[in-house]
Amino acid sequence: MGRTDRVSRLIAASPTTVYNALLDRGALEAWLPPEGMSGRVERWDPRPGGGFRMVLTYLDAAGSPGKTSEATDVVDIEFGDLVAPERVVQRAVFEADDPAFAGVMTMTWHLVPAGEATEVTVTAEDVPSGISQADHEEGIASSLANLASYVEKA
Repeated sequence: MGRTDRVSRLIAASPTTVYNALLDRGALEAWLPPEGMSGRVERWDPRPGGGFRMVLTYLDAAGSPGKTSEATDVVDIEFGDLVAPERVVQRAVFEADDPAFAGVMTMTWHLVPAGEATEVTVTAEDVPSGISQADHEEGIASSLANLASYVEKA
């Protein structure tokens, strides 16, 4: 069993608004890539058992080696449990030759009402050993900050 990483953020939007941003292709392309990356969804099937394929590209690949190529991380995501507006479970597999990035990482997005806001907690289980905990938590925090910016201005 691999490592578990967890990051939370209070977002000034309803759980339904946040949930919808987790299941909208254009929204994901806008907010999911962490700082320093852009993202493109290549395949989209938003239902349990469906999923998406995302190509994340480093804006400056120098010093940021990708998992798939020097400048990219490609990840196939399968949707597991989708419980509106409480939870989204994703199973992520990185396209990589390095076995340190192999395996299935499960990411659960928990959405809990907090007054007029939503506490969003991302729990990543079985994180591949090639992804450092500090970098992973920083990346998740960056994606949550992007999500907050995306839904709070909506």
